[in-house]
Amino acid sequence: MTSGNESSAPTDGECPKAELCPLDSVRPGVSVRIKQLNGSAEVTNRLRELGFCEEQRIKLLLKHTNIICQVCNARLGISSQLAKTIMVEQIPAPGSGPKPT
Repeated sequence: MTSGNESSAPTDGECPKAELCPLDSVRPGVSVRIKQLNGSAEVTNRLRELGFCEEQRIKLLLKHTNIICQVCNARLGISSQLAKTIMVEQIPAPGSGPKPT
């Protein structure tokens, strides 16, 4: 039996392994890969035009009222509300995978 307080959202600013989380839940300094854009066709098309495409690697730089990300060597600011529609997965740090035998 699970308690009502459990949540699949990350609590430490990192996506759980093999799971997606919204961009606004990632902690600053973390690199992620965009996996899914949720929103109207107009919004998702505009995000893609800005460089927020599926499989694109981005780095969250700053998180306050707005979210500042590095996308395609440019810094872009989006609202926290818009960041909730961008589902990402954390990119493993180099050397964090299993060691070859």
